[in-house]
Amino acid sequence: MQSVSVKAILWLGVSLFVLLAAQIPTAQAMPPQNELEQQPTVAIPTVTGTPAGPIAVIYSDPEDQINVRSGPGTDYPRVGVLLNRQEVPALGRTPAGDWVQIIYPGVEEGVAWVYAPLVRIIGDELPIVEPPPTPTPLVTPTIDPTLASQFVIQIPATRMPTLTPPPPLVIPTFPPEQTATGTGGVPIGFVIIGLGVFGFFGLILSFLRQR
Repeated sequence: MQSVSVKAILWLGVSLFVLLAAQIPTAQAMPPQNELEQQPTVAIPTVTGTPAGPIAVIYSDPEDQINVRSGPGTDYPRVGVLLNRQEVPALGRTPAGDWVQIIYPGVEEGVAWVYAPLVRIIGDELPIVEPPPTPTPLVTPTIDPTLASQFVIQIPATRMPTLTPPPPLVIPTFPPEQTATGTGGVPIGFVIIGLGVFGFFGLILSFLRQR
């Protein structure tokens, strides 16, 4: 009986020790009751506002985007695009006012140029900015005469045809028609009339004889 009671006491002590050991970390991890009731709230500052200076608004209807170039003109390379209704800070314009210089991050010196008729300037009047020098092509195109000669088609000269004149046209001629005349120069008409009259009288005579 004593051995059983000792074992029971030992078992009960071990159980209490395990329970106390499990409760200690939990109590340390839990914050005080007053910290759970209310958390302080603070306003997070936000940066608002528009950039200072004139603004260029893209109006490229009906196009969706416009080209951005490294200089004022189509001779300069294209460095990017801007979407329709996009706003960018404007820095200046060319003396003629046909190109506008804008801030365009990601390119050399952070500036680029757009065509002025495709943008609207909001704000102060833009100052005149001298354009950069026109870029020179890296390679000057040349024509290889040997290669070009292969595409030249030479047509050999041909002899012009000689025109042989046709033979002269022979027009046949007919002798003038001669009017037939009777003997002694009497016209044939009178001869025919005379024969007709003679025959008429012959018929009358033959008729009278029959009576």
